[in-house]
Amino acid sequence: MIKRIFDITLSLVLLVFLSPIIFFLSILIFIQDFNTPFYISNRIGKNKKKFRLYKFRSMIVNADKSGVNSTSDNDKRITKLGNFLRKYKIDEIMQLLNVVKNEMSFVGPRPNVEADVKLYSLEEEKLLSIKPGITDFSSIVFSDEGEILSSSQNPDYDYNRLIRPWKSKLGLIYIEKKNFFLDLTILFLTFLNLFNRIKTLSIINSILNRIDTDTELHNIVLRKNDLKPSVAPGFIKPYEED
Repeated sequence: MIKRIFDITLSLVLLVFLSPIIFFLSILIFIQDFNTPFYISNRIGKNKKKFRLYKFRSMIVNADKSGVNSTSDNDKRITKLGNFLRKYKIDEIMQLLNVVKNEMSFVGPRPNVEADVKLYSLEEEKLLSIKPGITDFSSIVFSDEGEILSSSQNPDYDYNRLIRPWKSKLGLIYIEKKNFFLDLTILFLTFLNLFNRIKTLSIINSILNRIDTDTELHNIVLRKNDLKPSVAPGFIKPYEED
């Protein structure tokens, strides 16, 4: 109940406060190609319920028709303005509407498209036991996801091998340990990550050292080494390249 009150109050306050910026960005996105400034995508939420996720459009119209779900920084579908929006996560602002509609929370595992959810192992399906969120540990740790995939010949394949397993583990840790204070901490770290990424990752690592025993994941969180696929048996279904 406290979480919902917090979510609805903060989202409404932010929508009012950010309304001039939302209007201005809507105009900028529209005039770049005279198309809708918004992107609406079907995602899977709590208890596998589908919902429509809102974003500022950062890619060309009908970019999702390509069939590629993961996006690298050098993806040709991204517009010039879209690069800026994605870099600072400004495209996510419209998800405040999803929070108001009780489809999302401020903090929780990021919602995925149905194609990715179909790849979930039984363990990963626990991610669908709570409402998805705008941010969580994984959103911060892998905020450079586009950069990670920038040299990939198959972004979907590499995302599911290198990124998704670790994001899922972080999401499951959040579900197990979630509380209101942890939510506030994650919101603060999301903001701090914009200015001091090294410090932010160090704090997350310290938090995980206190609440979790997976030392391999803790090292991944620091992001000092190249990512490697998770090999935890029975945790991640193998992703086969088409």
